[in-house]
Amino acid sequence: MAKPGADIHPDHERLELALQSARLGEYDWDMVRDVVSVGPRMSAITGLPVGEWPAERGEFLYRGVHPQEREATRRSIEEAMRAEGRFEVEYRRIREDDGRTIWTRTSGVLVADEAGRPLRAVGLVQDIGERRAEEDRRRALMAELDHRVKNVLAAVQALAVQTAKRTTSLDSFLATFAGRLKSMASANELLTAARWRGAAVGHLAAAELGGIAPGQTRWDGPELFLTPRAANALSLALHELATNAVKYGALSTESGRVEVRWARTPEGGFELIWTETGGPAVAAPTPTHKGFGSTLLNQVTGRELMGEAAVEYRRAGVTARLRAGPAAVVSRPETVPQTPAPQAYEPAPAAHGPADLQGARVLIVEDAVLLALELETGLSEAGATVVGPAYELQEALNLLGQPIDAAVLDANLNGLSVTPVAEALAARGVPFVFATGYGDTGAPMGFDAPVIRKPYDVTQVAAAVSGLLGTG
Repeated sequence: MAKPGADIHPDHERLELALQSARLGEYDWDMVRDVVSVGPRMSAITGLPVGEWPAERGEFLYRGVHPQEREATRRSIEEAMRAEGRFEVEYRRIREDDGRTIWTRTSGVLVADEAGRPLRAVGLVQDIGERRAEEDRRRALMAELDHRVKNVLAAVQALAVQTAKRTTSLDSFLATFAGRLKSMASANELLTAARWRGAAVGHLAAAELGGIAPGQTRWDGPELFLTPRAANALSLALHELATNAVKYGALSTESGRVEVRWARTPEGGFELIWTETGGPAVAAPTPTHKGFGSTLLNQVTGRELMGEAAVEYRRAGVTARLRAGPAAVVSRPETVPQTPAPQAYEPAPAAHGPADLQGARVLIVEDAVLLALELETGLSEAGATVVGPAYELQEALNLLGQPIDAAVLDANLNGLSVTPVAEALAARGVPFVFATGYGDTGAPMGFDAPVIRKPYDVTQVAAAVSGLLGTG
C-alpha cells in the first residue's frame, strides 16, 4: 500500500526544481504569532538565516533592504497590501552574511480571515541580479551609441565646413567631401565588425589603397589594432595621401609607386611611413595653396594619433611619416573582420559627364526618406521617370505591377530583407543595383547585381543604372 502523500511527491519535486531554476526563495510571515519562516532558498538568496525568527512587525524583512530604498520599499509594500492584498517590488538588498549588495524582486499575498483581519503574508524573493546587470549594460551601450553618433555627426559637420572653406566650386566640394565621408565610413565599418574594439592598420590600408592603381601600391607591417579615434584619423590621413597621389603624385602616372610600411615603436606605439616614387617631380605647395587635406595631415592627424605627423615634398616623391603614441594601440579584439574588399578610387562624378537615363522607368526602394528624395531628384535630373519611391517592403511589392526598366534597392527595409523584390525583378529580367549601408556582405546573396555602399554620391547610382541599361 502506498504511503499517504507519496502520490504528490513528483509534483512537490517539480515545484522544488522550478523554484530553484527560477532563483526563487519562499518565506512565510505569521502575523498572529509575529514570526517569519525563512526557507533554504530564501536564505541562499538573501543571506538571512534558515528557520523561524521574530518578525518584529516586519522589521526582520525590511532591515536588509538598502538604506537608500528602505522607506520607499516599505511604503510601496504596505500601500499595495492595503489596496489589493498583494504586492510586488524590486529593490537592492544587503546580504546579512557577507555584506554584498544584490538586486531582488519580492512578491507576496496577504491571507486574511473572514473578518478581513490579516493572518499571514506568503511571498517569494527572486534574485534578479543578472537581469539588472543586463539592463545596466544595455543602458551603457545606448549611452555609448548616442555619444558615438554625436561625435560622428560633429566630425562630419567639421569636415563639411573645412572642405567648403577650401574649395572653389560646388562640384569640387561634393567630390572631395564625398571621398572623405567614404573614408570615415570605411573605418567605422571595420570598427563595427570588431564591435568597436579596434581596427587593424592593415585593414585600413587595404580599404584605402587596395582598389587604387592595381599593382602600383603595396603595404606591409605587423598586425596592429588601433582605437576608434586613431583608426578614423589614420583612415582619413591615408585617404588624403592617396587622393593627392592619384591627382598629382606617383599614382597619376603608370610608372609611379606607393609603398606604405609601419612598425611598432619601443614606446608601444607605431610609426607609419608613406613613400611615393616614380611619379612626376614634386613641388612643395605654397602657403596660399594648402588645402584642408594638408591641414588635416599636419595639424589634426598627429594629435588624433597622440603622436606627430609630417609630410615632406621631395622632388622624387611625397613622403609622409605618421607616428602614434602607445595610447592609440589596443590589444587584438576577440572578433576580427576579414581583410576588406579593396575600394576602387572614384574620380569626381563630373569627370564622367552626366548619366543619360532619358525615358527609363526606375524603381526606387529606400526606407530613409531623405535619401529616397535625393535619389529621386538625382535620377529625375538624369532623365529617368521614377517609380515610387517605396519606403516599405509591401509598398515596393505593390509597385511591381508597373512598367519598370531598372531599380535601385536598399538591401534592408526597416529590418526586412529586400530579397522578395529582388527575386521578382530578377524573374522578370529587370536589372537592379543594391544600395546598402551594410558593406559588401549586406546585399542579399545569389543575385548578379552591382553593390553601391553608403554613403554614396547620387551620380554614382545614376551611372550604375545607366550601365545596367547600356545607356552610359
